[in-house]
Amino acid sequence: MKRILIIGATSSIAAACAREWAKDEAEFFLVGRNLEKLSQVSADLRARGCKSVTNYTLDINDIEKHPAMLEECLSILKQIDIALIAHGTLPDQKKCEEDVSIALKELSNNAISTIALLTLLANHFEIQKCGALAVISSVAGDRGRPSNYLYGTAKAAVSTYCEGLRARLFKIGVSVTTVKPGFVESPMTTGLALPNILIAKPEKVAHQIVHAIEKKTNTLYTPRFWLFIMLIIKSLPSFIFKRANL
Repeated sequence: MKRILIIGATSSIAAACAREWAKDEAEFFLVGRNLEKLSQVSADLRARGCKSVTNYTLDINDIEKHPAMLEECLSILKQIDIALIAHGTLPDQKKCEEDVSIALKELSNNAISTIALLTLLANHFEIQKCGALAVISSVAGDRGRPSNYLYGTAKAAVSTYCEGLRARLFKIGVSVTTVKPGFVESPMTTGLALPNILIAKPEKVAHQIVHAIEKKTNTLYTPRFWLFIMLIIKSLPSFIFKRANL
């Protein structure tokens, strides 16, 4: 039975991952801002047979409260087999360009808070000497596109941090999986003008994430065709890329 910490547990991807793990009757410690939504996720997991599900409310940008959250998690689970960090927001690029306070808030939402959590969790896993860390980054971090370069900057920071952390923790048997989703059907993508063929169901993405963590995959592009899309985008010369409408 796996003992699983999920931060940002009410996100569509995280909730779908939890349903995958629930098939094996995992124990959960769920962290999120909204208690009502957390309660809905935990009620669903209990209905699927999970007997141990704990909710913990936290504004993830309140970094000083991260240690108390981890302490409470360990007091209940005793050990963390899997930690999934899945929180984040999709900022309005134009507003970030116009207002530096919004830009900094979104960087905190999507990068600084995640790096703070990873630092804390990595130190714990170093003591524990086993387990798996997984982080939801994004394909947006692979190259700074004009339509969302603030978000891309945040995700690039997370991906780079994970790469270094992976090399550090590999030596003690702890895996770090960076998850790079493309467009996923969720409240974050609702209303965006996106081709239907590129929008994945959370359940499909979750299945690939759970499998990647089990296999200790370094980086997962999901759905997998995004690996090839991003290879093309990254290979474009700058004189072409800056003229493209991406």
